[in-house]
Amino acid sequence: MKVSSIPFKSTGFFSKIMIDYLEQKESTKEFYNNFPDHTGFYNQIEEKERSYSKQTRLLLIAALKKQYANFDVSEKTQEHIELLKQKETFTVTTGHQLNLFTGPLYFLYKIISTINLAEALSQKFPNKNVVPMYWMATEDHDFDEINYFNFEGKKVKWNRKDGGAVGRFSTDGLSAVLDVFANQLGGSKNAKYLKDLFAKGYLEHSNLADATRYIANDLFKEFGLIILDGDDASLKNVFIPFVKDELEHSTSFKEVSKTIHKLETDYKVQVNPREINLFYLGKNSRERILYEDGIFKVNNTSLRFSKSEILRELRENPLAFSPNVIMRPLFQEVILPNLCYIGGAGEMAYWFQLKAYFKKVKIPFPILLLRNSVQVISAKQQKKLDNLRISHAELFAKQHALLSKKVTENSEIEVNFEEKMHYLKNEFSELKAIAKKTDVSFVNAVNAQERKQLKGLEYLQKRLLKAEKKRQKELVDRIILLQNELLPNQSLEERQLNFSEYYIAYGPSFIQSLKEALKPLDLNFTILEL
Repeated sequence: MKVSSIPFKSTGFFSKIMIDYLEQKESTKEFYNNFPDHTGFYNQIEEKERSYSKQTRLLLIAALKKQYANFDVSEKTQEHIELLKQKETFTVTTGHQLNLFTGPLYFLYKIISTINLAEALSQKFPNKNVVPMYWMATEDHDFDEINYFNFEGKKVKWNRKDGGAVGRFSTDGLSAVLDVFANQLGGSKNAKYLKDLFAKGYLEHSNLADATRYIANDLFKEFGLIILDGDDASLKNVFIPFVKDELEHSTSFKEVSKTIHKLETDYKVQVNPREINLFYLGKNSRERILYEDGIFKVNNTSLRFSKSEILRELRENPLAFSPNVIMRPLFQEVILPNLCYIGGAGEMAYWFQLKAYFKKVKIPFPILLLRNSVQVISAKQQKKLDNLRISHAELFAKQHALLSKKVTENSEIEVNFEEKMHYLKNEFSELKAIAKKTDVSFVNAVNAQERKQLKGLEYLQKRLLKAEKKRQKELVDRIILLQNELLPNQSLEERQLNFSEYYIAYGPSFIQSLKEALKPLDLNFTILEL
């Protein structure tokens, strides 16, 4: 195994706001609290320790023990749950949808980033305990986003009726999915583990939340990962004051709207708030709560509440009130003694919209950390890159740019078009100086001729490049084949592949290699040669 890294910026796959945040540009500082460095974590610990109550700790532990009641809890995970009783114990957290069989490969990177950060912080602050937490997005209802995963270029999909919070979905029908998947896996020892993991997860548990817990627990229990389901009556009960505030004052809408107004000056806005950022959870539904003409309505249903009625419903049935993407982060930070949220670039972008809202409701805003991203390269692929003289940074270039660069470098014809264009511009600058002493028609004629000459050079450059690509077809084909292999669909492989493809090849050593390679606080993109 060989580990190296390149800046996130060099890949071209990360947004402007994310790069500016990593570089601590002044334009981002208003939208976050503490930065993920030693000083930032020191300050965050002090802030969270002051605000997080013993009562909430005890409720959290009770909820976790109840949720784990029918699961094999490792000694390490049990130890971490017990540590949560102490006021010196904090969490670092990642969240993820309940994707079928973990979904995209980056699920592993999120979890391992979280585990490794917890260990690193426990070492940096020896008088504190930091434990890793995975918050399952059990209340999501975007089934189309989670009902499949990709394996060897094919989509393995679960077809069933949509409706309601996905964590409550019955696992009926997944035996047929296993049959399809198992036929693709083969008969190796690693394939057998994957078949058993899928079968025990989905066929021995009645709902998607429990199935996902089983799979994540089996993959990461040796590292002490704690898995939490927020769709829990006791936890929702703690959140009642914030839901009440939302229903009465639309606080999140007001504060996030102000932030968006500032944010959109320099950056793209990720999500827009609604006047009420809550859903109502029914048995098979999760619908928006609307406020119209003095009445609270549940969209697409006949449910109607006066103000006093909906507040009574909140007290008596808090489980029915589900935060949307704007309020879910607040729910998490109210429930957990959390220091840091680890997520992808898209998640970070919407967290940047929330700081003012957190301040208004007096909950500490967590440190935000971009999860590790990884490009896995086999020894065989690395040898091909070396033979083609493609660096790791060059690998991520747009394909047409990469081909142009390598074909030019390999060409026997040396024509420096940039130099010729620079020379041409200098020549025309002299003509322009003369033209200014004449009339405007001559100035226009000089400008027009300059444009024509430069366009002619650009055309010749493209024609020469096209001819060279044709002449060097073998080189072009090798580059295209290799880049498409490493960046499927011209995207990061972590967004396309499922972990099972690497598990088949490397077995449990793949997870161990990631555990050793990922350094969450390095703030760089990881290249892992296996």
